[in-house]
Amino acid sequence: MKALLGGGLLALLLHSAADGGALTARLDDGTEIARLPVPDGAGWCVLWRHSVRGFEVADCYENRNGAMVLVRSHLPDFAAGLDHIPGRGRQVSDGRGGYWILDLDEPVAGNALVLRPGMASVDHRLRTGDRMVSLSALAPRQRVRIALEGDD
Repeated sequence: MKALLGGGLLALLLHSAADGGALTARLDDGTEIARLPVPDGAGWCVLWRHSVRGFEVADCYENRNGAMVLVRSHLPDFAAGLDHIPGRGRQVSDGRGGYWILDLDEPVAGNALVLRPGMASVDHRLRTGDRMVSLSALAPRQRVRIALEGDD
């Protein structure tokens, strides 16, 4: 009886963890190249190296009740294409010469975004917690749909 209850509790816990959904990356033909668990309230970042300056840039998102929401961005410099748009979030120093844009809180339409990962020098990556997936290694220059999917 004890083993049966323990197994039932474990199944319930595993099911509850999966209820939060997953971050997926798929090619145009539907081939899944990445799947990372992202429970409700958890976050992830899309990281890449700036094509001119080479430093790491980050756009960070959260799963908010099944919705993909852009919450903050890290920009180490005001390099080409990087800037804060007044009225869109709050810019604060990162203490190292760059800045964070916080409080963006922008829902992403359709819970998905499309990215064409650059070559290895740019290295577009997905990071959730301590897990990292290089989209540039898996699908350089290919159209990739990054989506927050519910557990079906």
